Amino acid sequence: MAEKIKENQFDEVGVNPFNAPIPGESLTASPETPRAWERPPEYTDQDEAMMAVYMELTQLDTLKQLVTIINDGVPLDEIAQVALYRGYTQGKYTPDMMLMLAEPTIYLLIAIADYANIEDYTLYEGEEDDIDTEIPEDNITPVNMDEEEEEKIEVKDIQKPSEETVGKGLLSRIKKDLPSKVKEVVNVKEEIEE
Repeated sequence: MAEKIKENQFDEVGVNPFNAPIPGESLTASPETPRAWERPPEYTDQDEAMMAVYMELTQLDTLKQLVTIINDGVPLDEIAQVALYRGYTQGKYTPDMMLMLAEPTIYLLIAIADYANIEDYTLYEGEEDDIDTEIPEDNITPVNMDEEEEEKIEVKDIQKPSEETVGKGLLSRIKKDLPSKVKEVVNVKEEIEE
């Protein structure tokens, strides 16, 4: 009697495990046509790279999509990861530079959300469950671990982006140019909904 062959994990997903690159296959590619990330990066200066990220994220079409997905609740850290990884695969900067651009990119996305009047944006997945980000109720007195003079913890002690974090040129653009760009995008979005 013939036994019925059980489906394996690959058949369930619909993946052929034998349809994959052979180990070392990437080493056989022609060195005359390297991939974008195998060539020297376009930007080696962090401020220039961040300015390029700013310019890409604030194009009107991209900005419209950003405002929509931030409003839909997509975490800002995930948006930053996707945008920065895309720049890396296009050969704009190295993986190290990509990591250094993460914090200023998230500050840029926070500024976009603020200028678009999105108050309920999600910074990262699981933020609601994080004990460190919980806002204490009014009737709770903070515990002073230093036994010195007690200070009340202000809820609005959120650090604003500084020149050191974001860069001088980008910070001025965030303060001057970004509000008008976001306002234009939000006004266009409101006109479409009406």
